[in-house]
Amino acid sequence: MASIHTQDKLDARSDVGTVTLNVADLDAMIRYYHQGVGLSVLAQQGGTAILGRHGVPSVILEQSPALKHAPQGSAGLFHTAIVFDSRADLAASVYSVARKYPQHFTGSADHSVSEAFYFDDPEGNGVELYFDRPREGWTWENGRISMGTVYLDPNAYVQEHLTEAGLSNPVGTDQSASVGHVHLKVGSTKTARDFYEGVVGFDVTTTLGDQAIFFSVGGYHHHLAANTWESRGAMFRTPALGLGEIDLLLPSDAALGSLRERLASRGVAQQDDGRTLLFEDPWKNALRVKVRED
Repeated sequence: MASIHTQDKLDARSDVGTVTLNVADLDAMIRYYHQGVGLSVLAQQGGTAILGRHGVPSVILEQSPALKHAPQGSAGLFHTAIVFDSRADLAASVYSVARKYPQHFTGSADHSVSEAFYFDDPEGNGVELYFDRPREGWTWENGRISMGTVYLDPNAYVQEHLTEAGLSNPVGTDQSASVGHVHLKVGSTKTARDFYEGVVGFDVTTTLGDQAIFFSVGGYHHHLAANTWESRGAMFRTPALGLGEIDLLLPSDAALGSLRERLASRGVAQQDDGRTLLFEDPWKNALRVKVRED
């Protein structure tokens, strides 16, 4: 196997950023992510709303009335995962969504590296709300992270960690929340690996046979994942409601330049205005890459 050179890898300080969703009912989706999840409305103009916390956007909602839902089995978004700074803040969000959208809960799990709760938003986009356990407790072996799936009782979790402040107003917390990772539905994990590791430059952190694969930089458990659980054999996407773009944030112009050259050398079409790269994966999931503003 040929060695992988540093210039073939994403900078270890890279991260995922905002996820853009194409939505049919903008008002209903704002209510879900604001009043339910507990994100603040940072800006709203026309058919676009930006939600996040402390000035850091997590989700951009783009009203797209001409689009329809993708057919079952299509590639696209599996879930957007929002990571919270504390268990109390996570509990506040979980309690808020469960109380206001009781039919939207889809599951929960202790993943060893994190504690996660899963929902669908009103238009069927998957949402994960989670808290990372301290990195010193994570287990790595031969470059692979150990991530389990053990049942996590949502009622017991909320009872243990919900505070009076979180009970009264999940949006009013002074804790941050941001996109921690994005999980995609794809047609093939091998093709996903060839692209996201071999072209974009992520590290593979673990796999679940040929069903799921997890990618990161900088020793995180995963910034990006791809699975075939609902989409094996899926071809490229046509315009539809759901995932619009995933932002990748790089630490420097040099890191952006390295990715630009890597995409060009592998024949990946890209739109480039000198500051931002826009390109698509093999299923036409769009990625927008820019230098992080610190």
